[in-house]
Amino acid sequence: SCVPSALRGALTQSGITLKVLLLCASVPDPPPLLPQAQLARVAAEADLRVPFADDLPSRQAQLAALQSTEEFDVLVVGGGATGAGCALDAVTRNLKTALVERSDFSSGTSSRSTKLLHGGVRYLQKAIMQLDYEQYMMVKEALHERANLLEIAPHLSAPLPIMLPVYKWWQLPYYWAGIKMYDLVAGIQNLKSSYVLSKASALERFPMLNKDKLVGAIVYYDGQHNDARMNLAIAISSARHGAAVANYTEVVRLLKTKDPQGGEEKVCGARCRDVITGQEFDVKAKCVINATGPFTDSLRKMDNQETKNICQPSAGVHIVIPGYYSPDNMGLLDPSTSDGRVIFFLPWEKMTIAGTTDSPTSVTAHPIPGEDDINFILREIRNYLSPDVEVRRGDVLAAWSGIRPLVTDPNSKDTQSICRNHIVSISPSGLVTIAGGKWTTYRSMAEETLDAAVKTHGLSAQPCKTVGLMLEGAKGWTPTLYIRLVQDYGLENEVAQHLASTYGGKAFDVAKMAKVTGQRWPIVGKRLVSEFPYIEGEVLYAIKEYACTAIDVIARRTRLGFLNVQAADEALPRIVQIMGKELGWSEEQKTTELEAARKFLYLEMGYRSRSEQLTKTSEINLDNQEVVRYKKRFHKFDKESKGFITTVDVQQVLESINVHIDENALHEILNEVDLNKNGQVEIDEFMQLMSAVKKGQVSDSRLAILMKTAEETLDTRGPVTVDRSGGGF
Repeated sequence: SCVPSALRGALTQSGITLKVLLLCASVPDPPPLLPQAQLARVAAEADLRVPFADDLPSRQAQLAALQSTEEFDVLVVGGGATGAGCALDAVTRNLKTALVERSDFSSGTSSRSTKLLHGGVRYLQKAIMQLDYEQYMMVKEALHERANLLEIAPHLSAPLPIMLPVYKWWQLPYYWAGIKMYDLVAGIQNLKSSYVLSKASALERFPMLNKDKLVGAIVYYDGQHNDARMNLAIAISSARHGAAVANYTEVVRLLKTKDPQGGEEKVCGARCRDVITGQEFDVKAKCVINATGPFTDSLRKMDNQETKNICQPSAGVHIVIPGYYSPDNMGLLDPSTSDGRVIFFLPWEKMTIAGTTDSPTSVTAHPIPGEDDINFILREIRNYLSPDVEVRRGDVLAAWSGIRPLVTDPNSKDTQSICRNHIVSISPSGLVTIAGGKWTTYRSMAEETLDAAVKTHGLSAQPCKTVGLMLEGAKGWTPTLYIRLVQDYGLENEVAQHLASTYGGKAFDVAKMAKVTGQRWPIVGKRLVSEFPYIEGEVLYAIKEYACTAIDVIARRTRLGFLNVQAADEALPRIVQIMGKELGWSEEQKTTELEAARKFLYLEMGYRSRSEQLTKTSEINLDNQEVVRYKKRFHKFDKESKGFITTVDVQQVLESINVHIDENALHEILNEVDLNKNGQVEIDEFMQLMSAVKKGQVSDSRLAILMKTAEETLDTRGPVTVDRSGGGF
């Protein structure tokens, strides 16, 4: 009855109506979420102890707690979304809880997602077309969790409209039915109702779309969040409630003891190592939970070397391109790429994210985005963007690869057909493993894991209390909180909005750590780099949030490394300087930190792929006119016809047109083009640069734009007239 009559015939012919009715008829509706969430929050605020509500324990204090506690009820291994969720669930059930992570919180898959909180539109399609009840319930659960996460972390998450462009008339009723089913499954937890757009309306809302053959579009709503910050909020929330959590703490081996009754070996804790100091110590626990994501099988093999693998890792690559590629508040879904994969095209942090790929991979702690994957995403983008929008390889500001810990299906032929569901398994020795799943369902996965752990190990625990439990920063946040930051502290508007949406109610603590600028405006809050709202005070606050390295700051406490690798590289020296002073690093340590962070940007954040676009372009593809024009431009700087230019040459020309640039900044500008790193730019290097710019392989080259602007200024200057002085002096 909810289907318009114009679409009813097409739906009946395709068999969709019958399948939707059959599936819906057999599925009971769960109770509404919001009243449940609100009740849970009221109960949590009344009953739960929050021993560290004011001051968060330092990492040293957390390590001391790990070593001094005689026995924990639960030891969680893994500090991603699922592991942090397990720790929060356990500690709020009044269990003595510990969590260890061998790197930083969210350093793996949990920080490298598509940034969506979603139920899974394509899984719902499979559920309907195949009458798959399990897939349906997975979507139902995810939509329930999506609503909960938007409720408990409103500062870090928000609804996002996503457009599905339609280029064939018959697809309109087909997609409309699927999206409406998505709304129906969400029920009372639906964010906003989906709707159909005409071609003109679709182009009005998304002017970058390719209008050729466009029939119309359908818009539906999902959630979007800051994944690494959300993960950190979960981990810090568990610490506030009394869990001993420590990053850079690696499990060396599992501890076992013989069961006095059956004589079998049982896991009773883990031998841990502080990665920073190298110190080793034992952590005893009644129950050990394996929540290590792609490394699930590594810990399972510590328990039993003969155990079979249950995870099938799959690599997903994302790229970041400038914000002008998409509207500020409208995403796009391409449901059928050239090889059948789904690609999202989403605004995020004033940039645009595109991805993801899906291909089998090996497990590694440092996944690297491949050039083939980057180019695949760019090719697909060109298919649905207007020909007027030139999609350039040089516009890729950052790229990363995340490894999905998919649960292996022995009957599947490829990773795309593997169900994104999760499993909880318990080994004969009592090791509890949670594997698979996705970001959106981390809380329900943690609840299921703890239920299994409590039952298996006979732990004395209260019921789960994480539905509706507000995360770090959520309390005290309002949509207008940023205005108070501007008024009370004299922060820039953009910086205040960023602090409010990143730290929520804790934004005032960050503002207090921001230093006075000495300028008329802003009064406080010096930026790390001019084009991003991250300020120096955040580096100090990051240390309070357990940041131990410069990588922690650029990748997870701020998201600068994920947004623009060049900007992150420029900010690194100042970040290292601030952290070094606060943490007492030697000059050698500072150098090591700087090199490690630059290696991270170079390999894992796509800086290498970006820089190689110039070095790989050995063939100069310019016509004769262009060669003459660029030689003329080059010789305006190379006045002595040396065949190369240096910072001195560039500075002299700039000073002649009253432009002043810091010498260090000039060195950086020339270094981007100086391929042989001899401190000067030869004419063939300059021609190579201009050829790469022409092909779109390099964009925003500071040297190219600087020299072009200087040339235009010089050419517009005529001879200085002396008419007004009567021809004399």
